Amino acid sequence: MTASETSVFSSPAPGDGDIHVCQDGPRDAPALLLIHGSASSARSWDALVPLLAGAHRVVRIDLLGHGRSAKPDDGRYTIPDQARRAGEVLDRLGVGRAVVVGHSSGGVAATALAEQRPELVSGLVLINTGPGLGAFIAQGSGAAGPAQWPPSDEQLRQFAGTGFSRPGYQVPDALLDEVRAMTFHTFTATMAGTRAYLEQRALPDRLAVLGVPLLVLFGADDRRWRSSSAADYRVVPGAEVELLPGLGHSPILEDPPRVAAPLLAFAARHGVRAG
Repeated sequence: MTASETSVFSSPAPGDGDIHVCQDGPRDAPALLLIHGSASSARSWDALVPLLAGAHRVVRIDLLGHGRSAKPDDGRYTIPDQARRAGEVLDRLGVGRAVVVGHSSGGVAATALAEQRPELVSGLVLINTGPGLGAFIAQGSGAAGPAQWPPSDEQLRQFAGTGFSRPGYQVPDALLDEVRAMTFHTFTATMAGTRAYLEQRALPDRLAVLGVPLLVLFGADDRRWRSSSAADYRVVPGAEVELLPGLGHSPILEDPPRVAAPLLAFAARHGVRAG
């Protein structure tokens, strides 16, 4: 397995900033692009990457406003803009086709990338990505207001408790630090971008017309999105939908091997080796 490599790409679009990129695995292997959710970063995939990188070129990005990427106050944090940047990263890396994997709202960005660049996406994997706003479980936000940003440890733990995992799971401090590193603007703007995209059209309706192979994995004990809503994706022709009993919103953290097995099987069928 090739050693992990990090790089920074500057987007050519006005108002964009630097995008942090991490790569693992053989560079000539079929590519996997991993897209994290809101208020997270590429580090959320750390436990899963070693299970994938033996036979795949694994590309992770920090979306604009997150992790080690730029956090401009005048940046565009809409889902289509985030998807565009992800496609630009693959272009810069010379990746012509990839299985794109998104966790939570990262799956919304992955869907937008498939809409924008269907020729680039050989397969799509959505992990605990709610299909539409009707599937969202209403809850009080643990986040602070602008005058109290960054949030206190108590507020942060409250937010993370439902947003990252099943009850009782200890969220890694490193991921909580990623929320603290965001600005209030980037935090709220990314949340608003996801909501706006889902308000326009539900994800299953968008995907049903694309013809992109789809795998949906959903922790059955998710407390942010109703896990029963995963069945909505069955309107997509050929979609594979699998519930993961005993896991919450972040199976990629809670039980990486249970995510890796179906993901690798799907990628074996739909991945494309570099020419």
